[in-house]
Amino acid sequence: MEKRVIIVDTSNEIGGESDIPHLGIGRARRMQVATTESQHQIMIEAVENHMPEVIIIDEIANSLEVLAARTIAEKGVKLIGTTHGDCLENLIKNPTLVDLIGGIQYVTLSDEEAKRRKTQKTILERTTYPTFTIVVEMNQQNFWTIHEDVKMSIDMVLRGQEY
Repeated sequence: MEKRVIIVDTSNEIGGESDIPHLGIGRARRMQVATTESQHQIMIEAVENHMPEVIIIDEIANSLEVLAARTIAEKGVKLIGTTHGDCLENLIKNPTLVDLIGGIQYVTLSDEEAKRRKTQKTILERTTYPTFTIVVEMNQQNFWTIHEDVKMSIDMVLRGQEY
């Protein structure tokens, strides 16, 4: 069964340089982005006007694109996107991109809860569900880390545990 796929292609890295899309994208529809500043608008336009089941985004780089990605995911559209960073922890530390992994906030625990968790009273917790359910870190050319449960991986990082 074929899915309705839209590619939001800012720098023509996915669909190719010419007006005719690269054969490798198959029957997916490519929406070229004239300026990087308008990518978030094209992302939303893709959902509103083309009813995709999947959207592929070239690179999510600013807060408007993060918000657009969250909006797309909340509408039930599968989202495939890239962003720059060395590892999952980089997203936690990046104030622009942190909402892709659910956002974080400081929470103050009661003395009793802090003792039960064996932690300090003020901790970091995820604010909401991540935009992406799976994250693939490209650590080196032939070495990737796959986080099949982003929610769990983020929670473990915030607790200082290995994932």
